[in-house]
Amino acid sequence: MSIFARIARNPIGYGILAVVLLVLLISTFSIVSETRQAVIVRVGEPFRIINRYEPSEGFGSGSAGIIAHVPFVDQVVWIDKRIQNVAMERQQVLSTDQLRLQVDAFARYRIVDPLQMYISARTEDRVSAALRPILASALRNELGRRPFAALLSPERGEVMDNIQESLNQAARQYGAEIVDVRIKRADLPEGQPLDSAYVRMRSARRQEALTIRAQGAKQAQIIRAEADADAARTYAEAYGADPAFYDFYRAMESYRQTFLGEDSDGEASIVMSADNEYLQQFRGAR
Repeated sequence: MSIFARIARNPIGYGILAVVLLVLLISTFSIVSETRQAVIVRVGEPFRIINRYEPSEGFGSGSAGIIAHVPFVDQVVWIDKRIQNVAMERQQVLSTDQLRLQVDAFARYRIVDPLQMYISARTEDRVSAALRPILASALRNELGRRPFAALLSPERGEVMDNIQESLNQAARQYGAEIVDVRIKRADLPEGQPLDSAYVRMRSARRQEALTIRAQGAKQAQIIRAEADADAARTYAEAYGADPAFYDFYRAMESYRQTFLGEDSDGEASIVMSADNEYLQQFRGAR
């Protein structure tokens, strides 16, 4: 009797057998993608790690693919290899200059030790939940040692590095590595603290502007004095080289200023004697 005839005589039995084989097949094999790590747990104890994150490993060079495990005995715990975010709820921080700041921040982390993560937290959600208060505490401790102006200066980078280092020490016990920490917003509370900060900022900017203007005026005086000295030296050298020409040039300049002037429209009436010594250059040398 052929196999088809047997199936036709007992379809329910063979259907149940096919379902059992399919379930057994699904329970025996799993597909590990490039973006995930797998921890094989056997009877409640971690047994094997598949496609573990390696910093020097390129994409596609890991152990991702189809894996086999003991059905109904082994449990596969999936862990993401990609960078994940943990956001901190808005915190109120008191800076060294006694300003209460409303701070929003977030951290980015990656699971680098899946075995340690499974032992300490079991799931990634628990890792995020554990890191969130630690981030808030590290943020308060670091910002509490600095003035508000530090968040508006290049010193902010150092603040972020210190927070990341502090958070990383706690993250290692969960098999995680902190990739980055960022402050999204750092605002003063509405009302008197914010208004007072604006007043101080305006006063500081005005003082800075006055200082810049004073330095500019000082520099302008120095440049003008040096230019006058150069001009006087040039005149002196010209007078020494040709006194007659120098007298003529100075007389012509004097005539232009006297008869025309800067605001004159080209007409002037001046009565002088023809023998006036002031008009000597008009008469020519004698």
